[in-house]
Amino acid sequence: MATRTVTIASSHGLHARPAKLFSEAAKNSGLAVTIAKGDGAPVNAASILGVISLGANTGDEVTLTVEGDGADGVLDQLTTMLETDTDAE
Repeated sequence: MATRTVTIASSHGLHARPAKLFSEAAKNSGLAVTIAKGDGAPVNAASILGVISLGANTGDEVTLTVEGDGADGVLDQLTTMLETDTDAE
């Protein structure tokens, strides 16, 4: 299991577009991935509704947890996504 705390960079937080891209990447990894905001309960990162329900805004810290073979690589990919302002693209 690999865990990392990441700061949300998207200028409008994890709204529909970045949440969709993130949840698709989590699902396509084939591993169990969760995301939690602050002390809140973790949600399935492959669920766009779960990700949006976190209400994560710009500058908020979230904790990613990935379980399975290759967890560190998946964690690196998902971290990069969250640390990129997809709203600026």
